[in-house]
Amino acid sequence: MKLHLKKNIIYIGLPIFSLVLFILITSSREPSVNLDKREQQFRDEYRVMSPPLPSKIEFAGEAAPLQIYFVQESLDREMSVNMYFHSSTIMLFKRAHRYFPIIEPILKQHGVPDDFKYLALIESGLRNVVSPAGAAGPWQFMKHTGREYGLEVNKDIDERYNLVKATHAACEYIKDSYEIYGNWTLVAAAYNAGKSRIKKVLESQKTDNYYELYLNTETGRYVYRILAIKEIFKHPQEYGFYLKKSDFYPIIPTYTITVDTTINDLVRFAKSYDLSYRLLKEFNPWMRAPRLPDKSRKKYTITLPKKGFTDYSEKLKKPEDDEGFFQGIE
Repeated sequence: MKLHLKKNIIYIGLPIFSLVLFILITSSREPSVNLDKREQQFRDEYRVMSPPLPSKIEFAGEAAPLQIYFVQESLDREMSVNMYFHSSTIMLFKRAHRYFPIIEPILKQHGVPDDFKYLALIESGLRNVVSPAGAAGPWQFMKHTGREYGLEVNKDIDERYNLVKATHAACEYIKDSYEIYGNWTLVAAAYNAGKSRIKKVLESQKTDNYYELYLNTETGRYVYRILAIKEIFKHPQEYGFYLKKSDFYPIIPTYTITVDTTINDLVRFAKSYDLSYRLLKEFNPWMRAPRLPDKSRKKYTITLPKKGFTDYSEKLKKPEDDEGFFQGIE
């Protein structure tokens, strides 16, 4: 009986003793975080707000009728999505700084409105992605459409991934669409849905206005996505984006060489220019295989980075002229 009593005292006493000891030790410490202060700071500083909508907005000089409730609400949706999808929108800013200077003069050369650069931005994020439907490259051409507009597309060479050539092809496609619609907003919608589909919808719904069309969700959101990104790019700080010069991906100076014969080993070719195979592919993603076949002696232009400009050592240091934030695209 005495033995059982001792065991019970031990079993009950040890946990109680441990609990008391824990309370004494923890109560003697200074709290690492003042929870009340932190909560108050959170309440004072954290804000989630609806984005400010512009009083007017246009695509390629064509005004969106914001006085129509569903037009304003559709824009509001895309503004909210892009304003609060921080990681994605920040990456658009970074890549656009590098690639818009390539796209803009080509658009101008073809007489295509500058706003179409935002179409490329929402199509691919200016990345060499492939859609579930098989559209590829920064302008998201399908194989047959790419070939129709002069791009070479096969297992070894796919010029949908050549930003310069694909931009020229996109401009021709856009101009052909404008011949049909005479309206840049409808041209943008047709880029997403296809020329014939938009033409049929216009005829069936007895209108010539994108904003009056009842469309599938993707095409119905398409122009509003372009408008939202354009607005955020023009007024980044109004939407919470504070970026400095050093945040953007710099433009890397390049030079080109022309070849008109088969290159059997692109790794060896890259090494002959003191480059890695990875760098060669970074600047020439249209070369889809480790060799460049050229039985017909066609001339291909290969882009190479100038020596020293792929080194980010200086970029890792804080630039002296990096004061102030990006004010937006004029």
